Amino acid sequence: MSLQVDIRKQLGGFCLSAGFTAENGEPLALLGASGCGKSVTLRCVAGILKPDEGHIELDGQVLFDSAAHIDLPPQKRHVGYLFQQYALFPNMTVSQNIAVAVPDKARRSAVTAELLRRFQLEEAAALQPRQISGGQQQRAALARILASEPRAILLDEPFAALDSYLKYQLELELQDTLRAFPGPTLWVTHDRGEAYRNCRRVCVMDRGVSEPVMAMEELFRRPGTVSAARLSGCKNYTAAVPDGERVVLPQWGLTLECGGIVPGDVTQVGIRSHHVHPAAAGSANPIPCTVAKVIEDVFGMIVLLRPHGWREGAPLLRMELPKEEWAALPDRERLTVTVAPENILLLK
Repeated sequence: MSLQVDIRKQLGGFCLSAGFTAENGEPLALLGASGCGKSVTLRCVAGILKPDEGHIELDGQVLFDSAAHIDLPPQKRHVGYLFQQYALFPNMTVSQNIAVAVPDKARRSAVTAELLRRFQLEEAAALQPRQISGGQQQRAALARILASEPRAILLDEPFAALDSYLKYQLELELQDTLRAFPGPTLWVTHDRGEAYRNCRRVCVMDRGVSEPVMAMEELFRRPGTVSAARLSGCKNYTAAVPDGERVVLPQWGLTLECGGIVPGDVTQVGIRSHHVHPAAAGSANPIPCTVAKVIEDVFGMIVLLRPHGWREGAPLLRMELPKEEWAALPDRERLTVTVAPENILLLK
């Protein structure tokens, strides 16, 4: 079973072009910044929005095909959609919200009771959505989705409305729910940590365009594009010119070894701030710097560095260190740092 998506949609000045496959039993993260088209993609898959052209297929059944003039209504797609605000019926009780989704009337009471128990909602069964907490609302919405016996599940920023502690608790519960779900799941998020913890594969979306699906580990090791690197949390970028096994960084007046041939289409490099370290004797890629600014963070120090070849207007080099390591440095105004060749991200 898989969900195959290849669609285009024009909305005013915004153009969506999304293509990917979500496999059976495996959540696929759609990772991107706000406004990049993630939620529009989900609405097209669910049948709430109609693409201008393309093809959507679930487990061999065509849900949408512009060339064949196929466009199944939402109720015939068997896709469960968890909205950001959960979209529970406000005038129904929790029990009624779940029961209304059960397709087999003869089993409605038994299925509802089982889902109330499974999602720890027995005590809230007779209450309306406004009378229960955000966490209970999310559990009720998930229970209603599973009551409908979906073949795919769409999660639209499932923790956007929750505080950090409640988010952690419900994330664990959602992991258990999805582990038992046999169909494909699309998990929309802008949070790289959330994507990493819950999905093994990721499709980055940037300004309406989807990039090729990759393993989650690859997003952090070899993101390939600037947009993917930014979404993976990389904070240092500068223009780069390939030079054999090295890259020339004109804005910083540096040439760095990369440990292998640099492809000719590389235009920038990315360096993760936690991969920048004070250099020891004999370190590869030594970078003499002047400290431009120091910011104390909750658990460490953020140090902004100006490489000695730095040009006016160029970005500063960011380094993050534990507080005790920063305090132990003999000179905190001028220092030489290093980045290992394998930690230089080559980007298009």
